[in-house]
Amino acid sequence: MICDRNEDGDERMSGRYDEMVGLARAYCELIEGAERIDAEWLHKVAVLLPRLHGAVVALGSVVDEGGADDPLDGDLDARFELFAELRQLLGSWDGYWMEFDVAQDGQSMSGSLADDLTDIYCELKHGLRLLEQQPGQALEEWRSGYRVHWGQHLLDAERHLYTLKNRKQF
Repeated sequence: MICDRNEDGDERMSGRYDEMVGLARAYCELIEGAERIDAEWLHKVAVLLPRLHGAVVALGSVVDEGGADDPLDGDLDARFELFAELRQLLGSWDGYWMEFDVAQDGQSMSGSLADDLTDIYCELKHGLRLLEQQPGQALEEWRSGYRVHWGQHLLDAERHLYTLKNRKQF
């Protein structure tokens, strides 16, 4: 197993834990510093997301199979403000099609890069806040949250950025 416990019983990861923490911090700083979104900023996100994906998968499976709580459940206004700001900054880069087939009711499904980036940010930021008092809990929150929620947003964002890059749209 890749986890060790110190004499206080806290779960610590060797380089994998440190890598995840570093990538979570880098991602949050990138999102927090987004005053204007351009091709360079999108490239940084497109490079960081697969590294983040690899790091969270390398942490291993969830110990507690319970569902993860929404990290900003108590502050939906802050979550919406971040989403709205990113959506405005992303402009035409925001929306994408999730399904190529038309749904039964005639509606097509679409996704939002701003929504994906916001949900990833909220999950990672929540874990970073927990690091000070409960490092093992931060690890479990990242693992379980990835499994039940933000992992899909990570995949969707990676796929959308891949498509944009291959179409030379940034």
